[in-house]
Amino acid sequence: MDNSYLAAKQRDQQLLANIKARLPALENLLEEVNAPETYEDRIYRFYYHSFKVYELPGLTQEILKLLRAIAPEGRPFCQEFQEILATGTTEKPDVLPEPHHWSHHTRPLVEAFLHAKFFLEMAVKYGNELAEAPDRLPFGWAALLCLYGIR
Repeated sequence: MDNSYLAAKQRDQQLLANIKARLPALENLLEEVNAPETYEDRIYRFYYHSFKVYELPGLTQEILKLLRAIAPEGRPFCQEFQEILATGTTEKPDVLPEPHHWSHHTRPLVEAFLHAKFFLEMAVKYGNELAEAPDRLPFGWAALLCLYGIR
């Protein structure tokens, strides 16, 4: 086996070990995020044009804190995810955007939250399903590897 394969396998295994070490916290946060009063309500608030949609960046930041904690060797998030986060974790404005600008201002908050939620779901799923980093990559596991620039 060549060194690049072994190094990649070692990084993959480190990610899985990090996930398993924090699995209870990941599961608890996922349960909190999936609660109807959280997930359903905040997405509904986007369509209802309610200020409560601006609570999504706080939830997104909670997810990001755990995703950073499981990063192998402190690896940063991939460029695509960082771009989504750059516009999707803004603070609540003092006044609501005009109705014709609502989507422009708030859709990035929903997008960032949903992408972060996806990675949280994948971490919990594969933290529970995998005993070791696989050679044949399930799609969600491959997405996690991409998140940290491993794949």
